[in-house]
Amino acid sequence: MSTLMPFLALDQNCEHVQAWVKRQLTSAGFRVVETFDLQDARLAHSDCPCPHHGTDRCNCQMLVLLVYQKKQEKPATLVIHGQDDKTWLSLANPMGQRANQPLEATVRRVLLPLRTDTPAPVEVAAYEVRKVPARGSTS
Repeated sequence: MSTLMPFLALDQNCEHVQAWVKRQLTSAGFRVVETFDLQDARLAHSDCPCPHHGTDRCNCQMLVLLVYQKKQEKPATLVIHGQDDKTWLSLANPMGQRANQPLEATVRRVLLPLRTDTPAPVEVAAYEVRKVPARGSTS
């Protein structure tokens, strides 16, 4: 996979973001197929400590979703990475393959926080997560 550059960071746990992402994409007409779940994969390796938490009690999560638009054969690959009640969304492509830029742009548009039903607070991607003041707030 390519280097992951998040386009959206959320101050929400991964489980809530996963449900929201699937709801948003499905309601926009996409078909979403989950192909990897880190917590499910860890079940086979009980003696594997988390590199972030140093224990086997880990709340880190990584999900890989294939996002298909109508009958299109080549999906967008959406990666949801969660750790300590923070979640990042990234689009990835297999090495050596070109991105489906129109599809990826549409996925971003569906998920970016200009939509009123985005879990708050949010910050459009960067390398840090910042809280966005609630609407009508003076701070």
